[in-house]
Amino acid sequence: MNQYIRQLAQIGQNEARTIIGLMSGTSLDGLDIALCRIKGSGVDTEVQLLQFTTVPFNDDFKQKVRAVFSKKMVDMELLCLMNPWIAEQHAAMILGALAQWGVQPKEIDLLASHGQTVYHAPKILHGKAGYGNATLQIGDGDTLAVKTGIITISDFRQKHIAAGGEGAPLAVYGDYLVFSKEGEHRIMLNIGGIANFTFLSGDLNMASVYCTDTGPGNTLMDALAQKHFNTPYDQDAAIGKQGQVNEALLEALLDHPFFQQPFPKTTGPELFNLEYVAAALDRAGLEWESLTAGHSAEQRDAKTLSLYDLMATINRFSAVTIVDATQRSLTAGEKYAVYSSGGGMHNPLLMQYIQAALPDCRFYTTKELDVDPDAKEAVLFAILANECVAGGTTQVGGGRKDIPAVAMGKISLPG
Repeated sequence: MNQYIRQLAQIGQNEARTIIGLMSGTSLDGLDIALCRIKGSGVDTEVQLLQFTTVPFNDDFKQKVRAVFSKKMVDMELLCLMNPWIAEQHAAMILGALAQWGVQPKEIDLLASHGQTVYHAPKILHGKAGYGNATLQIGDGDTLAVKTGIITISDFRQKHIAAGGEGAPLAVYGDYLVFSKEGEHRIMLNIGGIANFTFLSGDLNMASVYCTDTGPGNTLMDALAQKHFNTPYDQDAAIGKQGQVNEALLEALLDHPFFQQPFPKTTGPELFNLEYVAAALDRAGLEWESLTAGHSAEQRDAKTLSLYDLMATINRFSAVTIVDATQRSLTAGEKYAVYSSGGGMHNPLLMQYIQAALPDCRFYTTKELDVDPDAKEAVLFAILANECVAGGTTQVGGGRKDIPAVAMGKISLPG
């Protein structure tokens, strides 16, 4: 028997496993590295976050990824080259983090890699006859395994699609296994580039659990900040706070069939990008070219929108879509606890509106559940790797077609 197959079988039989979870989202801020100790599997899963860091991506890394990211037409040679190249960069970041923590690679049982999404194409968005859901993440698992010497589980989203899902959101699995609590209805809200939430019923009924994207989280705000303000994101909503929400533009932004689609559903920057904003500006009778950073409200006519107003409006757009989707999950007279995570939870303007619009909800972050809210997504992929090797028997979602009850991830051996 191959020594790594024997090792993998033993890892699956052990009482607990040391697993590194990795996450690199659409915001391209950096690689989240979560060192976890996971005991048990299924509903008996217990997670301890031992270490966490985010290794920032430099400008060269971001530029290379953006050249192939969320584009229908790309340089196929570059896309091919980027698959192992990203894995090599991630491997170096992982080894650097382990060295900083004083941990040897041989002490790690599994490496769980989400990879870098370059295109997400659910059927509800591409609409092409004869084709189903599809998604593509690069950052080759074999390269990661060889360069780190750690058995690697990667490419989780493909099994989800093969079994009838859209390849996202995958948070529902880890959220149910680790964060469900009898007697408390929980909404696990993650605001990354795209916002999503998992609904966890207080009766622990697996058939009622689901996870869905709600629409844009930070992606539009980040894109505007990067293009017009030379900053990666609107830190502390400093830009948005200087503007006023334009109701005509907000109405135009909300006018898309995606928001009427049933749950669960997924989306990405392939839809919600600055071109989407430009089209909404046009429908609202506002000119993209007329945007100015310096004019006061008194100096502008009714068709002129400042960049600050635009930031305030797309901030509100994200908030409204999150609230509207969440409200569809609420039952009158019931109380709910919302546990937030992701970069958007640090945006005070966004969170202020969400909290004010959901008075029946108590708001916390996942820190209250002993998981760093910035680490949560990386932790969830460590849980998926744990299920791939040691579990895979819990029927999360009741085995519905759109939330398939399958173990996910491809296994790559170091040698």
